[in-house]
Amino acid sequence: MNIKILSRNGNLYSTARLVEAAKKRKHTVEIIDPLKCDLIIEKKKPSVYYKGRYLSDTEAIIPRIGASITYYGTAVVRQFEMMGCFTTTESQALVRSRDKLRSLQILSRARLGLPKTVFTNYSRDVGEIIDHVGGAPLIIKLLEGTQGLGVVLAETKNAAESVIEAFNGLQARVIVQEFIKEAKGADIRAFIIDGHVVGAMKRQGKEGEFRSNLHRGGTAEVITLSDEEEIAAIKAAKAMGLGVAGVDMLQSARGPLILEVNSSPGLEGIERATGRDIAKEVIKYIERGV
Repeated sequence: MNIKILSRNGNLYSTARLVEAAKKRKHTVEIIDPLKCDLIIEKKKPSVYYKGRYLSDTEAIIPRIGASITYYGTAVVRQFEMMGCFTTTESQALVRSRDKLRSLQILSRARLGLPKTVFTNYSRDVGEIIDHVGGAPLIIKLLEGTQGLGVVLAETKNAAESVIEAFNGLQARVIVQEFIKEAKGADIRAFIIDGHVVGAMKRQGKEGEFRSNLHRGGTAEVITLSDEEEIAAIKAAKAMGLGVAGVDMLQSARGPLILEVNSSPGLEGIERATGRDIAKEVIKYIERGV
């Protein structure tokens, strides 16, 4: 099979592991920089032109599209879809997952547990917003933030008011969420492929840090999900339309609460924590799909 990985950096752990796994299973694999693709749109014969040649022999793609290139990256994925290629992440699901607010609305409609969240159009009644999520402490998140950037814990009502007013003054879109104290700075990442959990880890923020992202110095250990957590993770990926997803959850007194569904989850943390060959599972998913 001829597989293209849409990635801007072949040295990234996830990209390198996918190449390795594809080659081990005797596939032809190539890394393609999505920003260097030209999209030729015409009746009956859409095509992708890359470095002097047409990528017409492509049977499947693995999008590894960074948040900063979502618009053009999604257009490239859509073009391959129009050419009849199988993709591990569909273009529409990619667009949905990158919009934090839209994602939460979709998950809410699927009746999944979520931290209580408020979004307003730069409301001046900041005190009311804080009351809606149960008061301080609370979490304030930039809608465009990734890897824990743009996430603030406001421990008092005064601090929360100051931060929200500052973001509003900058015309920066934020959501305000309740703080789940019993999670103790930890969350769960469940890795979903084709409707099944293929690995799960518990990520713990470093001392004094409420964010558990591994990019911010957090640690990870393998975990066995409860039935409730496994069902919630699978349901969340399905609601978002994602064949490959990283579902982030908090353990709370009222059950698992979905934080985010990541459409381009990294492999390094989950493979090292679980010892499982997740990259191989992605390639096997493509084999079934094609």
